[in-house]
Amino acid sequence: MHCVFCQHADTEVIETRLSEDGAIIRRRRLCPKCQKRFTTYERVEELPILVIKRDGRRERFNRDKLRNGLLKSCEKTNVTADDIEKIINYLEKEIKNMEDTEIESKLIGDLIAKQLKKIDKIAYIRFASVFRRFVDVEDFGKEVKKLL
Repeated sequence: MHCVFCQHADTEVIETRLSEDGAIIRRRRLCPKCQKRFTTYERVEELPILVIKRDGRRERFNRDKLRNGLLKSCEKTNVTADDIEKIINYLEKEIKNMEDTEIESKLIGDLIAKQLKKIDKIAYIRFASVFRRFVDVEDFGKEVKKLL
């Protein structure tokens, strides 16, 4: 690693620490030429996850967008913010375990719906009504009957 101050070609690592989640390595370095210290961070470079929308468009997976949708579905239910974070973390883990970096929005919706169904039936129905695009009361009724 080149020194950021004097551009000397070789620096020494004097301290290495892992971040709390183990995803980032922090290294304190010392330049033997100018004796200045600096910090570098090392992390795995991840490929962006692309979501294939119903109309064929592709957009980058957005954790915040997903969280906002779940918050709306879970308003006035027993689902906590911590539950929502767990669902999102579960989803990201599942996506990263897949071989492809592109995933259909339908699969994302199915994975989330399955988790919500375990936690709170009302939140599940709210989410499913938007995700599955219920067109009339009959569609809604069919989904409720499946829960019973």
